[in-house]
Amino acid sequence: MKVVVIDYGIGNIQSIMNAFRQFEHVHVIESDDESVILDADAIVLPGVGAFKNAIEELEKRNLPAVLEEYVCQNKPLLGICLGMQLLFESSEEFGYTKGLGFIKGSVNRFPGTTNGKLPHVSWNSIQTGSVSCDGALFRGIKDEDDFYFVHSYICNPERKDIITSITNYGDVGFCSSVQQNNIYACQFHPEKSSTNGLAVIKNFIKVATENV
Repeated sequence: MKVVVIDYGIGNIQSIMNAFRQFEHVHVIESDDESVILDADAIVLPGVGAFKNAIEELEKRNLPAVLEEYVCQNKPLLGICLGMQLLFESSEEFGYTKGLGFIKGSVNRFPGTTNGKLPHVSWNSIQTGSVSCDGALFRGIKDEDDFYFVHSYICNPERKDIITSITNYGDVGFCSSVQQNNIYACQFHPEKSSTNGLAVIKNFIKVATENV
C-alpha cells in the first residue's frame, strides 16, 4: 500500500513518515507531484504554523485542486493538526483566510474564557463516548486516552455528527477529531503520541487497506 505525505514546505513530515514506516506492507513517500498523489492509496496532509502561510504554499503548488480531485476519488485522506484546520472553509488566524472547504465550518481562536495558557501544548485526553460518530480511527482506543497537542486555534464543524472526539482544555471543550466520508482528521499529533498515536495510524492504514 502506498501512502503519500503531502510535501508543501510546512509540517513535521519526517516524524510522520517514520511512524508509518513502523508498519509492514506500507510504502510511504513525501511528494507534491500531482500524478504521485492521485496514484496513492492514502494521503496525509500535515502542517504546523500559520493557516494563511500554509494555504499560500499549497496554492503555489496547485495542490488545492489536486487534493480536491483526490478526495473525489473516495480514497482516504488524513489531516493532522494544521492539516486538519486547512480542510475547513476558513480561518480567522491573522484575519480571514479561505481554506480548502472540504468540511463546512470555520477555524477559530480558543475562546477567551479558557483557563489554560495558549498555545495549548500538552498531553491531553480525548472523549469519544460523548459524541455520536463512532470514528474508525479510534478502534481499540479507550475513552480518555491521551494524545499530544500543539495549537492555538480550534475547528468548529457545521455538522456536529462528524465529530469523533472532544477534548477539554481549561473550561473549553473543543472538537479534536472528525470523520466525514473518506476524510479523517485530528487536531492532535498521532506521530508524537506514543502507543496511542501509533494505534490511530494503524487504524488509518486499515481503513486505506479496506479501500484498496
